[in-house]
Amino acid sequence: MGPTTGDRATVHAATPEATPESGAPSVAADPQSPRSKELLALVRRRGRIEVSESARMLAVSQETVRRELRKLEAQGLIRRSYGLAFPVETSSFETALSQRWQSFPEEKARIAAEVARRLGEARTIFVDEGFQPLLAARALPQDRDLTVVTSSLPVATELSARPNVQVIIIGGRVRGKTLGVVDGAAVDMLRTFRLDLGLIGANGVTVEDGLTTPDPVVASVKAAAIEVSRRRIFIGAHHKFGVTSFVRFAGLDDFEAMITGTQLGAARARAFHAAGAEIVQV
Repeated sequence: MGPTTGDRATVHAATPEATPESGAPSVAADPQSPRSKELLALVRRRGRIEVSESARMLAVSQETVRRELRKLEAQGLIRRSYGLAFPVETSSFETALSQRWQSFPEEKARIAAEVARRLGEARTIFVDEGFQPLLAARALPQDRDLTVVTSSLPVATELSARPNVQVIIIGGRVRGKTLGVVDGAAVDMLRTFRLDLGLIGANGVTVEDGLTTPDPVVASVKAAAIEVSRRRIFIGAHHKFGVTSFVRFAGLDDFEAMITGTQLGAARARAFHAAGAEIVQV
């Protein structure tokens, strides 16, 4: 069944405050120092950075890099994980699709494989824009007939050559960074469908704010996909958890499962479980 509560599948601004579960606030303050600005520009340009590599590039010590990265994380501008730093997407910044393959590719491949195992009897499937949904599309079975509705040009291109898949791409404006289709025409077309399953991504997921994304027009497409999908599965690597972006489009209880990697910390996973989310780690 589709969403039934009043605030599900709606789009509104996310709460900026930080909490133990949500991590650093998402309000983007200006970095305090020229070194912080240099590091922020570097991580946004490259999609991710390592401490040792960044120290060599900037001709400073690794401890200096770690200190500046801690400041940026406290401001909600980056996220650190396993010795790496990644940019946090805000209303004024979003990583390009071409950069996203660099972040935890093995984890994302496992998530995609788990999606294929959880299709059940689904024959009509919405596939969201983004790199993780693209991997999920690649993992779809080739031994059954499927109809895939998507807001992603790369997903449509990937699946159009398969003889067992009918691809429907919703119409609208194409976003240059992600090659996703948005705006009112896309939402109106999407709302005419009734789909078995929706595979949904997000830029951030927290207990307090649910699922968020930087762009209101993207949020509207995602919310519409949730409305028309009988089943919904969230797919996203562990670094999406504890991050709040600009616009909320769904709650945790809108999804039968939230598939992520084993790198998600135990304490954070327990917090999401306690809030009613069905966390699946692979």
